[in-house]
Amino acid sequence: MQKHEIDLNSDMGESFGPWQIGDGADQHIMPLISSANIATGFHAGDPATMASSVGLAKASGVAVGAHPGYRDLVGFGRRTIQASVQELVQDTVYQIGALQAFLQLEGMSMQHVKPHGALYMAMASDEALSLAFLQAVQRLSPQLAVYCMAGSATHLAANQLGVRAIREFFADRDYAASGSIVFTRKMGRLSPEAVADKVLLACRDGLVDTVDGQRIPIEFDSVCIHSDTPGALELTRATSSRLQEAGITIRAPHRHHAA
Repeated sequence: MQKHEIDLNSDMGESFGPWQIGDGADQHIMPLISSANIATGFHAGDPATMASSVGLAKASGVAVGAHPGYRDLVGFGRRTIQASVQELVQDTVYQIGALQAFLQLEGMSMQHVKPHGALYMAMASDEALSLAFLQAVQRLSPQLAVYCMAGSATHLAANQLGVRAIREFFADRDYAASGSIVFTRKMGRLSPEAVADKVLLACRDGLVDTVDGQRIPIEFDSVCIHSDTPGALELTRATSSRLQEAGITIRAPHRHHAA
């Protein structure tokens, strides 16, 4: 069944001091998306970057979520950190609270939380970690949604606790026949037209092509394009244009019409 509305999300503010991650194109990507996952200082980001990212989101009318990760600036949060569930949950609470403060200064509220990188993947297969994380999120702000992969441990934990789960489709990642993404640490440059075609196929027909040549069904509520993917701005522009040409409105989940 064709989607008439879809959320388009991207990871924003993933720089640190003078070091720019990706194309450094946040100010150009922000107006094209509906939801921004803003880095909260542990894998990337700093107070000035968080503040400017929130300002960009406000100016563009973009919904904001926290993007907490492992305490791993050197590895950009893509290395697994051995820590207890309690420590990891405390680290994420600390990061969410930091972004909430900057949102409060701008009179904005937080829409969601999306774990970053290796933490996202760890939670996807760890029910105990997902439950502990989401229980903490509920206590912080019961209205917060969580971005996750469909069928993951995070998705199942969200359903169990009554947390709204926003299932993601990854425009700039390959899919395996199992329906999971093919994890990679280094991305090459992708064709904007091919990515836009991939997203339109998913939104129109609920299908995605896999690395082994199959075409499988996919369920999702949001399309993600990572801002650190080479050529992210061009990918986002092409995808945004293709969706609008197809009559599909780009809108944040909390702004969707009630079902």
